[in-house]
Amino acid sequence: MPLKFNTIDDFQLDGKTVLVRVDINSPVDPNSGLILDDTRMLLHSETISELADNGAKTVILAHQSRPGKKDFTTLEQHAHALSKILKRPVTYVEDIFGYAARETISKMKKGDILLLENVRFYSEEVLKKDARLQAETHMVQKLSPIIDIFINDAFAAAHRSQPSLVGFAFELPSGAGRVMEKELKILYGALDDVKRPCVYVLGGVKVDDSIMVMENVLENGSADYILTTGLVANIFLEADGAKIGQCNSDFIKNKGYSDFVKTAERLLVKFREKILIPIDVAVCKNEKRIDVSVKDIPNLPIYDVGIETIKLYAQLIRQAGTIFANGPAGVFENPEFSIGTDDILNAIASSQGFSIIGGGHLAAAAVQMGFEGEMDHISSGGGASISLLAGEELPVVKVLKDMAGKK
Repeated sequence: MPLKFNTIDDFQLDGKTVLVRVDINSPVDPNSGLILDDTRMLLHSETISELADNGAKTVILAHQSRPGKKDFTTLEQHAHALSKILKRPVTYVEDIFGYAARETISKMKKGDILLLENVRFYSEEVLKKDARLQAETHMVQKLSPIIDIFINDAFAAAHRSQPSLVGFAFELPSGAGRVMEKELKILYGALDDVKRPCVYVLGGVKVDDSIMVMENVLENGSADYILTTGLVANIFLEADGAKIGQCNSDFIKNKGYSDFVKTAERLLVKFREKILIPIDVAVCKNEKRIDVSVKDIPNLPIYDVGIETIKLYAQLIRQAGTIFANGPAGVFENPEFSIGTDDILNAIASSQGFSIIGGGHLAAAAVQMGFEGEMDHISSGGGASISLLAGEELPVVKVLKDMAGKK
């Protein structure tokens, strides 16, 4: 699939005021309020540095968490962290599109970098609207007249339709930053040239995402095997008639996922030979791991796939031509129940197949285990990559393509 949108290469940057939307949403210690990880800032540093090195006046838009969460805070710390990473000053202004922000932008010189305040402090940013309507918001209308070019590098948020993500493309010449460009080239390229057998490893607790992907890749014939882990596996076990224990059934119900058991039943009827469910699981008893057959699951929480299941899955992964994996196999933060996640990642790392790891917890586990160099691609955006694999058109990508001729 040809990528029909502009990139940084399509613009003359020297002396231009460039607004760049990044995703530097970072984990924050709830007690100290300090940023715990700067991975996303490191990712976006390539785009920001390139803009500044080419004489642009670089204005950064970003968010941190969302209203009501403990890590919903200002971007002042992010500016300091970015300054260290970029090895050049990053000015922070406690404003998004008001007088202070616009006045600071107007005084910028070539090579300057400015970080505006958390865009989610602004109420319209968190309202879902059609992309075209987002261009009519105050943020877009106030900033656009003093900006020359809009660069969207926030792949991790590309599945969202919000003013800072889609609105500016209707008002300004727009293109993709280096993170966005790389993610889309790799993901679309892998989808267009799937090497067989193609194995999807779907786990974690975001069942709606995984089942959405599963339905798409099974219906379009792109998946040869789906290996279920995590809460996804529990739902398929229940759909297959296994007695998974009342506590696990209640957990599915309390998460609001009961309807997915029926979806799983339907998928098993239609694609039984392609969907693998665990043959054993690990339950937690007195903080200890006990592996049991799926025929004998006690009323104890299931925290991982079992050893025999791990062996079976690892064998299929090592024989795969293409591997897409999203979501951990269990409660991997606890060493007793990290075996499934660790061994599956180890199998992916040692496979000769082309491997893509979705963002979020599985990506963090891969990095923690030192496997980032062994995977072909670790995505910066779990929600965006999973939506793309599910066949959805990402709002940000659609707008970038629709506006590609506007330079």
